[in-house]
Amino acid sequence: MKLILLGAPGAGKGTQAEILKNKLGIPTISTGNILRAAIKNATPVGLQAKGYMDAGRLVPDEVIIGVIGERLREEDCAGGFILDGVPRTIAQAEALEAAGISFDAVVAIEIADEKIVERMSGRRVCESCGASYHVVHVPPKVAGVCDVCGGKLVQRKDDTPETVLSRLEVYHKETEPLKGFYEARGILKSVADRGQVDATTQAILSALGY
Repeated sequence: MKLILLGAPGAGKGTQAEILKNKLGIPTISTGNILRAAIKNATPVGLQAKGYMDAGRLVPDEVIIGVIGERLREEDCAGGFILDGVPRTIAQAEALEAAGISFDAVVAIEIADEKIVERMSGRRVCESCGASYHVVHVPPKVAGVCDVCGGKLVQRKDDTPETVLSRLEVYHKETEPLKGFYEARGILKSVADRGQVDATTQAILSALGY
């Protein structure tokens, strides 16, 4: 099963990717992780990416696609993989196709913007140990205090409503058009967020025919 997970920031792609990885027995390929690994292992494409990053520039699409191509040629991807975080644009999707990288299905997790703002703006993270909470769904025993280590809980800048709204705007403009791109290829599966992680996982597996 060669799979792409699509969805707005905060839609739960990372959480679902981890669960699906274990259920389907295939690796999750996260762009950030493989870029870091390629740089650390000093692969030819990794060195190229490092050059851009050291200069404070965005890594161009062809280098990102090169890093992904390198990773997908590794042995653990022979039986399939889950791509999380790429493609982000039509240009990247076309570059993946041009590189001969094909997919069995593209799952788009559908969730309303206001739900995402509520979900993300309620997130709190422990300054000391990194444990994660939510003021409504996973509250700490004592407000503002980590259950694990007693550290202070803070809201990350990424999770403020203003930042979330601007990230959603970028998603709708640049990434959401990918749904039409993959629908035209007959591999898009739209799955509505069910409000509970397990229920959403079940809906995704069912859309994939499991």
